[in-house]
Amino acid sequence: MRAAGGQAGTAVVVVGPSGAGKDSVMGYAARHFSGDARFVFARRVITRPSDAGGEAHVGVDAATFARMQDEGGFCVSWEAHGLSYGVPVEMKALVGEGRVVVVNGSRQALSVFAAVFPRLKVVTVTASAEVLAQRLRGRGRESGADIAGRLERRPGDCAAGLDHVIIDNSGPLDVAGQSFVGILVQSLEG
Repeated sequence: MRAAGGQAGTAVVVVGPSGAGKDSVMGYAARHFSGDARFVFARRVITRPSDAGGEAHVGVDAATFARMQDEGGFCVSWEAHGLSYGVPVEMKALVGEGRVVVVNGSRQALSVFAAVFPRLKVVTVTASAEVLAQRLRGRGRESGADIAGRLERRPGDCAAGLDHVIIDNSGPLDVAGQSFVGILVQSLEG
């Protein structure tokens, strides 16, 4: 499956701070495009249990992750927050076939994504500081001090020079979700 004009597809990497609702926005779009083979929502391999909550992922231990990485099982991998993350190598082939592949990524790995995927769009999902704090408290995974630390972090512009768009997910999910759906449709059209 090639896009119009024989073009390869696009990798859409979603990044943003914890609590911004990246998984929710991607889930909204996945439901919208359910059954449409032009859109693929990548399932990452992560060194945490599969039932740990949050996104649906393939949970593996560190040794299995290292073996998969050594065997070329990932097109992109990185470490963050004491965990290892990998994007299955099959996602690169799907982009080559003309599909739009959506990946929950990391700002620190954007240069690797850009090196692997010639057609890359970065979508930053964000929310106001008040909304982020409320969502982080609601998850119950971090102390007040940890939440404050997360909110104080201001990453540099890791998407500089890349095709980049920002979605504010401070309000109703359907507003941010529809914005993301529109971005994905535009990515398919080139």
